[in-house]
Amino acid sequence: HDVFHYLPYGGFFPQLLAGPIERATNLLPQLEKSRTFDYETGVDGLRQILWGLFKKMVVADNCAVYVDRIFSSYQTQNGSTLLLAAMFFAFQIYGDFSGYSDMAIGTGKLFGFKTVKNFNMPYFSRDIAEFWRRWHISLTTWFRDYVYIPLGGSRCSKAKIVRNTFVIFLLSGLWHGANWTFIAWGAFHAFLFLPLILMGKNRKYRDTVAEGKLLPSMKESGQMLLTFFLATVGWIIFKADSIGQAWNYMKGICSTSLFSRPDVSGVTGFAVAIVIMLLVEWLQRDKEHGFDLSGIKRGVVRYAAYLAVLFLTFAFGGHAVNFIYFQF
Repeated sequence: HDVFHYLPYGGFFPQLLAGPIERATNLLPQLEKSRTFDYETGVDGLRQILWGLFKKMVVADNCAVYVDRIFSSYQTQNGSTLLLAAMFFAFQIYGDFSGYSDMAIGTGKLFGFKTVKNFNMPYFSRDIAEFWRRWHISLTTWFRDYVYIPLGGSRCSKAKIVRNTFVIFLLSGLWHGANWTFIAWGAFHAFLFLPLILMGKNRKYRDTVAEGKLLPSMKESGQMLLTFFLATVGWIIFKADSIGQAWNYMKGICSTSLFSRPDVSGVTGFAVAIVIMLLVEWLQRDKEHGFDLSGIKRGVVRYAAYLAVLFLTFAFGGHAVNFIYFQF
């Protein structure tokens, strides 16, 4: 009804290129009311931007160099190297996209806007349903509300539940591009998701893993590792140029060379960065974002953390790799 509110909603620059997908019901009311700069919100926005830069420039961009080298010569690589590159791609795409989202959300906070959370530590998920509640949240909830529920959702016959599940995952694949690899990636996740939804276990894990504890249980650790492995298999399909390449890549992993020594040249630095990222986000898994240090009262500790992340970003973030999701 008001073009002067609608236009900045449509052109809200922080998340314009790659999300989060911001709905009018969240952003328009914020545009319609007066805003004043809030110091604490601005500081938190800068923290989130800094953490996004670290994930993108140190983790994702350095992973990309190794991953692209191995994927481009996968026919000559042994199984252990192929598996390692697939795992690094899982961290690359997470660092790339969630890093962008952190920067977009943090930038919005500087202007007094609260945009939706887009990632919630997805690799700490205990099954594939929880993974999809934590990965690209703004897109998955959009498909749920505008495709899955209008088709009948889960309140219909088993046959229609199967249909609805495949429709949203195949559309999610097609949304990424007109390539059979994206369709296959969506179908792969639909097959993983289907048993959970048919048995009514797709909403089993809605809490924080190991809540109130420092370490997860053995069962939770096994569940998270299995979910990460299944997601990584899906990322191989997603990354491949064709179905044939994805199949041959996975065949290479499953060969006897899986037990040989992998090519680890140049991985030490960004492997350490991945460990740092996972450690920080594990300790912050119940917070709004991975670098939410508002609960730390001692200023010296907070500023030491800021300086450490700044140093790592300037020292190891020099590859300038394009954002993966800009193509989508």
